[in-house]
This record gives sequence, structure tokens and C-alpha cells, in this order.
Amino acid sequence: VQLQASGGGSVQAGGSLALSCVASQRTFDRYNPGWFRQAPGKEHEFVATIRRSGGSGYYADSVKGRFTISSDNAKNTVYLQMNSLKPEDTAVYYCAADRSFPANAWGGLDYRGKGTLVTVSS
Repeated sequence: VQLQASGGGSVQAGGSLALSCVASQRTFDRYNPGWFRQAPGKEHEFVATIRRSGGSGYYADSVKGRFTISSDNAKNTVYLQMNSLKPEDTAVYYCAADRSFPANAWGGLDYRGKGTLVTVSS
């Protein structure tokens, strides 16, 4: 399974970006999709995940109330809507899928995709 994230870019603080991630085959109805990020010089950190059956998302405290995760299993796609962006949200964002909910740590995930860069300027 390959996961490809897209939608990153540069935005000013307070702005919004929408990320999407497409799986190369049926994945998100069997594994819980999610997003992680890695800021410059830091470890990968969990951002958000949603159950493979849908429903409400589960978020890191740092993004709760600003980011929204959703998925469309028919399109093998997971989304991350990011609003009220802050400079500290600057990172490479990665799509992932995991049998556990909430997801395992980065090193223990079942599937990890290539990232997309998000840069938030003040």
C-alpha cells in the first residue's frame, strides 16, 4: 500500500490549508487513517486520526478545535482541514494507516506515506 499526501504549501498565520491523502488500494476501511507531522529538528508527532468506520476524529491537544480529519473510503482518501494555522504548525505532514486506534507511535504504524510540507509564516 502506498499513501500519497498532497495539498501542502505556504500560508500566513490565521490562514487555512486542506490536505488530502490517497491510498494506492483499499486501505482505510481496514486500517484507521491518520496524520502525523515532523517539524524541523523534532521527532514525528501525532496530529489526528479517525476510525476506519468513520465517526468523530481524535486529535492532539495542540490542534484540537482547529483541525478536522475526515475520510471517504469509496475514494480511498483521507483529508485534513487545517484552520487558524500558527507558525508552530510548520512541518512536513504525513499520512498514515494503522490497525490500532488511537494510532501507534510513528515507528510502529502499519503504513506510512510520503509527506507534504506546510509552512506557516507570522
